[in-house]
Amino acid sequence: MTTTTSEPEGGDTLPDAPPAPHGPPGAPRHTPVISQEATTEIPVHLLFRDHDSPPLALRPAVVARRRGTGEQPRIARDPLPVRTDRVPVPQRPGPAADPGLVERPAAALPGWTGMVAALCALAGVGTVLWGAGALPGMITRALGLPSYPYQGLGLGLWCLVALGVLSALFALGGIGRAQVAHAWVLTLFGEYRGSVRRPGLFWVNPLLLRRRVDVRLRHWRSEPMSAVDADGTALRVVVLVVWRVRDTARAVLGIEDHEDYLSEQVEAALSRVLSRLPVDPPDPGSAPPGLGGAPTLRDAEAVGGALTRTLAGECAAVGVEVFSAQPVTIEYAPEVAVAMRRRRIAAIDARHREAVLTSVVDAVDDTVTRLTARGLVELDDYERKALVKDLTVAFYSGRATLSED
Repeated sequence: MTTTTSEPEGGDTLPDAPPAPHGPPGAPRHTPVISQEATTEIPVHLLFRDHDSPPLALRPAVVARRRGTGEQPRIARDPLPVRTDRVPVPQRPGPAADPGLVERPAAALPGWTGMVAALCALAGVGTVLWGAGALPGMITRALGLPSYPYQGLGLGLWCLVALGVLSALFALGGIGRAQVAHAWVLTLFGEYRGSVRRPGLFWVNPLLLRRRVDVRLRHWRSEPMSAVDADGTALRVVVLVVWRVRDTARAVLGIEDHEDYLSEQVEAALSRVLSRLPVDPPDPGSAPPGLGGAPTLRDAEAVGGALTRTLAGECAAVGVEVFSAQPVTIEYAPEVAVAMRRRRIAAIDARHREAVLTSVVDAVDDTVTRLTARGLVELDDYERKALVKDLTVAFYSGRATLSED
């Protein structure tokens, strides 16, 4: 039994639909489209329950009916959740990171400030040389400036010229260029002074040591790596890792090479995850892992989730963020591949023969039972055994012929 409630949107009144074409003339009109219809199933025994009993919360069974389409209400079905915790990998704390080594923005100025400062310093040097008469006449005539006789450069003028040249070099030496999705890690005498992520020209202290790091989203496909499953079977596995540098200070200064560290951690995490489960289920006829069967390494979603969690925990301390680590290929090692292939073929053949024999026995039993139940034949024990034998041979021969075809 169902009940239906209607709630118009915004207080609007729905127009009455015309009467059914085959109904009687005096029949009431029926509205085929109801806004925001929700139907809830109510068990019949609840209509006669006591009023003192606690209320029962019911879930709406019909939702999201589109107006004006005339379609029937649809039952909302919850999607099946994907289990990523089927691989029993024990969680352990990752390496501790240096709390004082955290990325922070560096003190950087726009690049045009360094250029302007360099031009001003060079202009000052030229002015000093022009006033002392040290500029060649060709340059003064080209600039339209009067020429002065050269009277030599004293110690003070030499100091001004040197200061101007050093200022120009200082201003030009601090100009740098950063690309999009790249960063510069700055250090001064071994001390971290910040990171620059802004693209384009920038100016920093030229005494700072700059190290460039790529912060783009990157992927790494490994070479075939050796591993073993829970049964000790040798495997060859290829893994695809999607990652990026999240903390430039830890990725550059906290470790010698974060890319080598990532590749080594992939191999270590792969050994930890794959050694917890077998490649194939013990029973070849069992259900697949995603349908309630025993978890195996064939469940790529679960294995990838466990591998991602393990790898992300190990790489967080060095400023590397791992988005996914998915095994692309899991296959037997060449030295055991032939033997495992023969084993699988033998298991499939045994399962096929068992299925054929079961169906033949059921068919023979059904045939003999029907013949005797309907009184078509009267058989003693010897005749029954002979009939069962003949039917078994006939049915099995027919099944074998169909299987070969």
